[in-house]
Amino acid sequence: MTPSDDAPDLPSDGTGEQDTPDSVVTLTLSVPSMDCASCAGKVENGLDRVPGLQSYETHPTTGQVVARFDPADADQSDIVTAVEGAGYEVVNVKGGRDDRASDHDTDGHDHDGDGHDHGDASVDVWRSSRAKKTAVSGVFLAVGLVFEFLAPTNPQVAAVLGEPIHFADALFLVAVAVGGQEIVRNGYYSARNYSLDIDFLMTLAITGALAASVGFGESLYFEAATLAVLFSVAELLERASMDRARNSLQELMDLSPDEATVKRGDTTETVPVDAVAVGDVVVVRPGEKIPMDGTVVSGGSAVNQAPITGESVPVDKTEGDEVYAGTINEEGYLEIEVTAAADENTLSRVVDLIEDAQSEQTEREQFVERFAAYYTPAVVAFAVLVVAGSPFVLGTTWTDAFVNGLTLLVLACPCAFVISTPVSVVSGLTSAARNGVLVKGGPHLEAVADVDAVAFDKTGTLTKGELTVTDVVPLSGNTEEDVLRCARGLERRSEHPIGDAIVDRADAESVKRNDVSEFQSITGKGVRANLDGTRHYAGKPGLFEELGFDLSHVHATTDGGVVTRTTQQLCERHNCLDLLADTVPELQSQGKTVVLVGTADELEGVIAVADDVRPEAARAVERLGAQGVEHTVMLTGDNERTARAIADQVGIDDVRAELLPEEKVAAVEDLVDEYGTVAMVGDGINDAPAMATATVGIAMGAAGTDTALETADIALMGDDLSRLPYLHTLAGRANSVIRQNIGASLAVKAGLALAVPFGYVPIWLAVLAGDAGMTLGVTGNAMRLSRVSADDAE
Repeated sequence: MTPSDDAPDLPSDGTGEQDTPDSVVTLTLSVPSMDCASCAGKVENGLDRVPGLQSYETHPTTGQVVARFDPADADQSDIVTAVEGAGYEVVNVKGGRDDRASDHDTDGHDHDGDGHDHGDASVDVWRSSRAKKTAVSGVFLAVGLVFEFLAPTNPQVAAVLGEPIHFADALFLVAVAVGGQEIVRNGYYSARNYSLDIDFLMTLAITGALAASVGFGESLYFEAATLAVLFSVAELLERASMDRARNSLQELMDLSPDEATVKRGDTTETVPVDAVAVGDVVVVRPGEKIPMDGTVVSGGSAVNQAPITGESVPVDKTEGDEVYAGTINEEGYLEIEVTAAADENTLSRVVDLIEDAQSEQTEREQFVERFAAYYTPAVVAFAVLVVAGSPFVLGTTWTDAFVNGLTLLVLACPCAFVISTPVSVVSGLTSAARNGVLVKGGPHLEAVADVDAVAFDKTGTLTKGELTVTDVVPLSGNTEEDVLRCARGLERRSEHPIGDAIVDRADAESVKRNDVSEFQSITGKGVRANLDGTRHYAGKPGLFEELGFDLSHVHATTDGGVVTRTTQQLCERHNCLDLLADTVPELQSQGKTVVLVGTADELEGVIAVADDVRPEAARAVERLGAQGVEHTVMLTGDNERTARAIADQVGIDDVRAELLPEEKVAAVEDLVDEYGTVAMVGDGINDAPAMATATVGIAMGAAGTDTALETADIALMGDDLSRLPYLHTLAGRANSVIRQNIGASLAVKAGLALAVPFGYVPIWLAVLAGDAGMTLGVTGNAMRLSRVSADDAE
């Protein structure tokens, strides 16, 4: 984010986004022609002068400006005027008083002549007004070159201030007039906004060459024409390459159809998705995309959820199941009740979060911006030094020295260098989103590549989170039905998955219900409540030890004996169990969680609950280790034996069990102290404190879950742990691409700049290699990230 210098800081809610007061309005301006760092700089300089503007963000990679202001202090029109005063047309405004298109034409044509087709991103940049002018200018340059160097004669056609103008010179001047007008126009806006950017420097170079030709008798018309034509080509190439990066995000937006078939009584009607309301029923036929988030109310089909969750296999959907906008109905007929408006569905939130993620700069982006602030003035100073000193030091002519100075001005703007990191980040974020991983900012993607330790929650993360009751051991003369009846009463109000499994088993066996009162959850230990007026407990063995039970001497017969807190005498006459040494460890060694049920004076039974390990969990952990993750650990509130059994199946290095939520936080803090960069993988809700403490918090199964999308740094849209190795691979390649782009940009610019004074770099090479070539190079290199898939992590 780039706030104005005197803008007050908005309070933060701790989620990485600003907590905007009710009086503050947020505007999102679409500015397609703002497609480079220097463009954004001019816009920022203009916005800095808007009174009452609280903060703003410029996103050249997506062509958007986000501004926040209090209508009592600033006016929306002032913000739009400031952006357009910098030379960039605002084609659409969202937020503010209303969501509306701007008063400008948005018919898909280039209205201001800068080569950018503002209204319609699908219009080819090579058919724009600037492209046509550049082509005409190039023809005049080419013909001029023929008369300058190949034709037998080059007659004089005019004179200015006593200096002759030959036919080739006239052709070069026409090339400058046609191809250079947009450069000079943009240079004017740069000067007006005090921006020492490439437009201003190129304007200075072209006008300087023309002035030297007229005033000092140095024929530099060819150099001026070359600058005008080649820089215009470079600008078109830069826009085309930036469009490639923008299209990667546009592809996500295009996943959701524009229209929906809505059921109206016995008929159907096709309407725009914006006109579909929550509660409407939409009809989706085989092969069609699902237009809205919703719940299936009729029909059944296999749905391809890959666009949202990255799942390669279609998922069967029947009545009551959730579906997401942008997914594909493979074979059946579905009627879906809409649960979210078009701009609030899962896909829209993903796109919004990716766009917002650009405001979080990586450390490398911050370095690049700091470096660029010194680079341009330094090269301009070097250009002045070369012009003034090279005739004396290197013996060059004043003409050559002047041309070398112009060449250095061309190299003075680090466009490719500045754009190298954000274009890589956008490519990486959109690639991740297409593979079912939402990364909420470049810093989080950068951090994943450096993760040395990964902490996993157990239930719902390493396991499926679908618990079932596997064993019921009645004690004290009770039957299985007695134990389930008491357990059901205790767990019915519990929100824990173990409680849900017990209730499901009791319901399946039609167990009678108790009258329940005074329910209370005992954090990290269990629950208690009055059942038919008697206080009962259900929870971990430790809870009953606190109640005074000797779990090493438990009476297990059904002949009427009662297991009390003083069972030694009973065990002298009857067969007893040692729950701590035999029964509980045996169940836990099978990966089962043990729940005891009873009163303060009587132990009534033992219930074992199991959760299947995710089939991809072991492979995911193995691949993370192969990719360089030093340590994996399970953090769970479950008991040590159960946790260890699951860890052994999956291949986890370390187990920390029986942890309360605050103890999970402490465990993550210890891991951060020991390993530095730590990722915590959980469900995004129960593990939120630990995830917030970790360097990177990763939520499982976030599709359709507002809380997980908002709280996690990274969200796996589906319940697929194989996305973790993919994410680690993508992050590593993204960091590598960023380093390559930064290094190559610096090396090429520095090499060309140092070679200029010696006459090794003609001005055309500076434009093509230093500007257009490097912009194309870094963008093309960044787009390689879009081809990274889950298979690459195998």
